[in-house]
Amino acid sequence: MVEVAECFYIRPMYNLPISLATGGNLLPNRIRLRLLSYNIQAGIDTSHYRQYFTHSWKHVLPFPQRLRNLDRIAELIRHFDLIGLQETDAGSLRSDYINLTEYLAQRAHFPFWEDRTNRRIGNFARHSLGVLSHIQPAVCTDHRLPGAIPGRGALIVQYGQSNPLVLVIVHLALGRRSRLRQIDYICELVREYDNVILMGDLNCRAEGSDMKRLLEFSGLTAPAKNLHTYPSWRPQRSIDHILVSPGITVNESKVLNIPFSDHLPIAMDVSLAEGVNLENHGGDFSGQLSSGF
Repeated sequence: MVEVAECFYIRPMYNLPISLATGGNLLPNRIRLRLLSYNIQAGIDTSHYRQYFTHSWKHVLPFPQRLRNLDRIAELIRHFDLIGLQETDAGSLRSDYINLTEYLAQRAHFPFWEDRTNRRIGNFARHSLGVLSHIQPAVCTDHRLPGAIPGRGALIVQYGQSNPLVLVIVHLALGRRSRLRQIDYICELVREYDNVILMGDLNCRAEGSDMKRLLEFSGLTAPAKNLHTYPSWRPQRSIDHILVSPGITVNESKVLNIPFSDHLPIAMDVSLAEGVNLENHGGDFSGQLSSGF
């Protein structure tokens, strides 16, 4: 049995309006959202393969440029509506005990954020998934994914309670056997929902057999091809993806050529299916009010 844990919710840090673009010439009367998926490598910018060795100490020890790099990322992401983060840190030695998801939420003025730690390496690192949102969630859950090495998870955020939108953020395993088990688990999770956005570092190519399996058993639509996100300094592989249910229309998708990590972020503009309701009626957001650094 895979352990499932409830997330705790964060109250708004700022009294901001929901950043939704409705109407327009593309699909009137359907809600439009700007999405972003980004593996931020814990705020470490990388410009060559050799830096995985020469800069490896940055994965366990603090360095002053980390927050400067995160400030650059915050400036980039502030205009999106929903953001899924991979390889963030929930507060450890390497991040000077700063929660990086919370830091980005405050710097980019997102009223709602959540992160869940998938793997701890003592006090040195807390590998996490995160979500930044201008829309108040109704339900948020954390699922531990199967695999030979523990430490992979899925963060699921539900918006609205009647005909909801379900956002799933994942970072799948490098090893294919574990990745296929995780794909099967995710397919079971998303099949029961009509309006799903799955995003993250899937570690599989858009045209590969792993992606074919995911699409076949989840019912999600195929990703755009040739959106190469890795490595950021010479992108040749499309391993970061945003997948959506058939009822969600993709207006535009692209990779942003912003090398603040070893991955490039992938962005998408979508129109939700008619009747999707993002309003949260009486959701219990009982978490702490976030404070600044």
